[in-house]
Amino acid sequence: MFEVTPWRPFRELSNLRREMEDLWENIAGEKEFLPMRGEWVPALDVSETKDSLIVKAEIPGMEPKDIDISISGDLLTIKGEKKQKTEEKKESFHRIETRYGAFSRTIRVPVAVNSDKIDASYDKGVLKIVLPKKEEIKAKQIEIKQG
Repeated sequence: MFEVTPWRPFRELSNLRREMEDLWENIAGEKEFLPMRGEWVPALDVSETKDSLIVKAEIPGMEPKDIDISISGDLLTIKGEKKQKTEEKKESFHRIETRYGAFSRTIRVPVAVNSDKIDASYDKGVLKIVLPKKEEIKAKQIEIKQG
């Protein structure tokens, strides 16, 4: 007879984390997990209104000049590089969790947009891209005439 055991994903994640910490301890001689340098992925929110598609990306600590936005067909690409600032202070860090490095996100735009009127703004670490829909995509109310 088989015994049914409940699946506990958090316990499995905890075990995996412990195993990874042991691996880093063996490699680096430390118990602390060291963040990897390189590519990271900013979080995106995509919403739609009657007139436009809105994409918001969390990209804190960057300057707008360091972010590239392009659209090709129905693919919107956001990319850039967040560089780590190095200071000549005599600091020894206990923990560094801030993510640095190159990033690139490409999403498929689900509706036809007017690429000539795309607007982008950056405020408090959030990039906001407004993609106006093409006229033929906007819903139109059709009046029924009584005959």
